[in-house]
Amino acid sequence: MLIVGALSTGRSYIGNLSASDDVAATVRCLEACGVWLRPFGGGRMSVEGSGPGRSLQQPASALDCANSGTTMRLLAGALAAHEVEAVLDGDTSLRRRPMRRVAEPLIAMGATVSTADGGTPPLTVRGSTQLRGVTWTPSAASAQVKSAILLAALAAVSATTVAEPVRTRDHTERLLRHCGIDVGSHGDAVVLHPGAPAPFGVRVPGDASAAAFLAGLAAARQGWRVRCTGVGLNPTRTGFVDVLNDMGATVAAEPESGSEGWEPWGVLDARGSTLRATRIAGELAVRCVDELPLLAVVATQAEGVTEIRDAAELRSKESDRIALLSAGLRALGASCETFDDGLAVRGPVRLRGARVDSGGDHRLAMAFAVAGVLAAEGASHIVGAESVSVSFPGFFETLRAIAR
Repeated sequence: MLIVGALSTGRSYIGNLSASDDVAATVRCLEACGVWLRPFGGGRMSVEGSGPGRSLQQPASALDCANSGTTMRLLAGALAAHEVEAVLDGDTSLRRRPMRRVAEPLIAMGATVSTADGGTPPLTVRGSTQLRGVTWTPSAASAQVKSAILLAALAAVSATTVAEPVRTRDHTERLLRHCGIDVGSHGDAVVLHPGAPAPFGVRVPGDASAAAFLAGLAAARQGWRVRCTGVGLNPTRTGFVDVLNDMGATVAAEPESGSEGWEPWGVLDARGSTLRATRIAGELAVRCVDELPLLAVVATQAEGVTEIRDAAELRSKESDRIALLSAGLRALGASCETFDDGLAVRGPVRLRGARVDSGGDHRLAMAFAVAGVLAAEGASHIVGAESVSVSFPGFFETLRAIAR
């Protein structure tokens, strides 16, 4: 949202902006590129742009994306349409993540992009104001790669098509459409015609992925209930709701009045019950990829074997989530089997407190914290627990308030 605001033709206003580390990294990188941003407190910020190809200036040094793959990939797309040369770098975790998948389409459009050996950061982008439109099929389903292409395509000389192998989250398309850009879905493809986004004023819905950890905790305990208000209910983000309901919990996503704008939002109401195993694969796995660690924890309380497949992307997130998740679950007393593209979890089991390593991965740290609350005995120690600030500052305080 901040990046789209920086590419718009005027001043935009954003409310309810997250205080997460990922957002802070994006703000710092945009400011380093000469973008005017002004915080107002309480999650409010304004950002001013001059249009695609004109908004970003040459940074004086490498752009530090910290732990944020979203910042690096989307900003690479925005920079590709500007006459600048920028190096995008990050922390040790981000330096392990695959970036060739975003470099290749930007190169095809006319930018010059290079990575470190192995296709990982640092990512160097030398942009061009004469990008050409392309038809691109990503090698793996990735909303970040799609968004990078679409942001670069705003300043291309012709239309761009992204043919997704599986539909991914569509926040970027929705916001661009809200800003007057001609972008639409045609079957499995997203087609964007070049243009300058109009400035906007929006309130950001609460993060569905953050709310999922609270809903999952309630779902795994019969008689528990959690209600989260103001949560984004974009259907490309609510796959975890379908999974929890399939497992026997009662999770309702209720749109609130006035949420018919650029993004739907509302109340997430989760009630626990006796759970049964399920299978998560294909498009459903893509729709809840960030929540799969949480769902694996919930599966320890379900009758039968829950299988997660078609999720090889977990191997190249902030950590190898499959390896670390399975190791943590076993330490907590669960029974699980790993595959190249997922894992299987057998339940129900009586979890016990243990020392587990999140690898500095915020999703794993939150999933293991939920497991710690579900544990029947003993305390859990989560190595790297501070990483939750990447996406959910205040997570542990919220969890304590719910579980006490």
